[in-house]
Amino acid sequence: MPTIRILTETDLRALVPLDLAAISCVEEAFAALATKPVIMPPILRLDIPEHRGEVDVKTAYVPGLSGFAIKISPGFFDNPKLGLPSLNGMMVLFSATTGLVNALLLDNGYLTDVRTAAAGAVATRHLAREEAGVAAILGAGTQARLQLKALTLVRPIREARIWARDRARAEHSAAELSAELGIAVTAMSDGRAAVREADIVVTTTPAESPILFADWIAPGTHVTAIGSDAEHKNEIDPALVARAAPYVADRLSQTRRLGELHHAIAGGMVDPSRDFAELGAVIAGLAPGRILADAITLCDLTGTGVQDTAVATLAAARAERNGAGAPFTT
Repeated sequence: MPTIRILTETDLRALVPLDLAAISCVEEAFAALATKPVIMPPILRLDIPEHRGEVDVKTAYVPGLSGFAIKISPGFFDNPKLGLPSLNGMMVLFSATTGLVNALLLDNGYLTDVRTAAAGAVATRHLAREEAGVAAILGAGTQARLQLKALTLVRPIREARIWARDRARAEHSAAELSAELGIAVTAMSDGRAAVREADIVVTTTPAESPILFADWIAPGTHVTAIGSDAEHKNEIDPALVARAAPYVADRLSQTRRLGELHHAIAGGMVDPSRDFAELGAVIAGLAPGRILADAITLCDLTGTGVQDTAVATLAAARAERNGAGAPFTT
């Protein structure tokens, strides 16, 4: 009978830390999206508006990988008021040859957090200036903290600022990150002040109206937008999307529908027929990244199934090598 490996969040935290290997895993997944016949259907999303909740289902088949993952990812953004995490979820890894379940990854959203932070690092690696040393993070949740950690792995970050609507959370995150990373991390009460003279700006919130504006951003800045993964979410001023050179999507068909590009098109700032590069094409050398030192670059990350299949495959392979998890025979 088939055996399924069951992995808990505790197992997965030990197996897949946020490190350079995780970043490379996600970078390779984006490159595959640009260079291989990856099959990645549109995101399935269920909204539960009365509880400020949503559930996303993502998947992708990547030729050359032994399996494919299907991820179920709830996000309920009032949960912190109840003392609960905003994100949750699980992944199921299937054999690409037989369709049988190989592994059940009960990660509670941990792998999504890692692959999202890794994607931010990949975007920074290919679009930010090499010497970028000052980061501004808008948001103070788990992803905000992970994004800053990921940035320190790919750029010489010496200073960071954190802004959030909840000043107490920003101060708490800043204090934790200062101690953990050994750099100066300051909580800011004003978003504009937070991004002033920053080399890299990352937005990590579920905002439904812009929190970052075009006239705040200085030449040479790189911006990574993380939060706009649904049609109603919007962190970035559409004028900033229009100004970016280049604007880069994780998956252009997605960002036209639910990313920051969606709002720029809807607001008449960007021609709906205009073409843009995807991050995978930049990684593979098929499209240019940063061309000018004083350009403003922007990467619109809405989250892709190819990232989930890649990180689930990495986790399962490490689990098998290390004998981690619990086997279950059906």
